[in-house]
Amino acid sequence: MQEELLIKIFCDVDEFCKVYEDYSERYLLTDDIAKNQLIPKTAMSLSEMMTIAIYFHHSGYRCFKWYYLKHINKALSAYFPKILSYNRFVEIMPSMLAPLILYTTKFKVGKCTGISFIDSTPLKVCHQRRIYFHKVFEGIAERGKSSTGWFYGFKLHLVINDKGELLSFCLTAGNVDDRNPDVIDKLSRELFGKLFADRGYISAKLFENLFSKSITLVTRIKKNMKNKLMDTMDKIILRKRAVIESVNDFLKNICQIEHTRHRSVNNFVVNLISGLAAYHFIPKEAIFTYHSKYCFNCTIIF
Repeated sequence: MQEELLIKIFCDVDEFCKVYEDYSERYLLTDDIAKNQLIPKTAMSLSEMMTIAIYFHHSGYRCFKWYYLKHINKALSAYFPKILSYNRFVEIMPSMLAPLILYTTKFKVGKCTGISFIDSTPLKVCHQRRIYFHKVFEGIAERGKSSTGWFYGFKLHLVINDKGELLSFCLTAGNVDDRNPDVIDKLSRELFGKLFADRGYISAKLFENLFSKSITLVTRIKKNMKNKLMDTMDKIILRKRAVIESVNDFLKNICQIEHTRHRSVNNFVVNLISGLAAYHFIPKEAIFTYHSKYCFNCTIIF
C-alpha cells in the first residue's frame, strides 16, 4: 500500500518536473552557474528529491534523518538506485523550494464550491523557555497569542472548501492579526460565496471588503454583541466549521508540519510546503473520519 502511494506521488511530481525543468532551462536563467544554483546537477533527479520530501509526511517517521537513513536508504533503496548521502541531500534541499511552492499552489489545491472555511494555526519553532536563546529564526519569527496561549514562531493561515481540500494558504509571523487586510486579500483571491470563520475574524471593515468581492463572511457573535438574524442553513454549516480545526490538527500531528528541530529557514519552508503537498494525497474521507472521531463525534454532511 505504501509503495503504491510512493509511486503515485512520484508519477504526479515527475510530470510536473518535466515541464518545470524545461521552462527553467528556456526562460528563467541563461547563465550556467546560476542555472546550477537553481537546479543542482546531482545523481538524483528533481522529481526523486521532491518525492522523498513529500513522502516523508506519509511515512510515520518523526525525524527526517532517521526516515532518510533507515527507510529511504534501506527499505526503499530499490526505488532510488542513485541515492545521495544524507548530508548532500539536506544541503540541496533549498533548491526544491521554488518548484515545491509552484507545484503545491498551482496544482495541489482544490476548487471553491461557494462554501469555504478560514482559520489560522500557530507553528511553534521552539519551547517558551528557549525563546531568548533561539537563533535559527531570530528576526523572522515573532511572539504571538492564540486560543491556547502564547507561542514563538509563525502562523499558517488556511482556507478549505466543504470537501476538506486546501484552497489557499499564507505563512506569516506569529504576531500578525488574522484579520490583516493583506493576508485576507491573498487568501480570498479565488473565493466566492460564503466564508465561515470563528469569532476572531469579526470586523465590520473586513466584512465590507469581502462583501465587495461577492464574499459573505459568516461568524458567530460575541457575548457583548447584539443578536442578529442568520439564515438557518448558515447556522447549520457554521456548526461544522470545526472541520478546519481537524485539518490543522491533521497537518500538525499526521503530516508533521510543526516541530522544533529546524536548523535552516529554507528547510523549514520546504518541510511546510511538502507537508501541504502531501495533504493532497490523503483521502478526504480520512479527514472526515478523523474529525468524527476526535471532534465531538459529529458527522460531516453537506
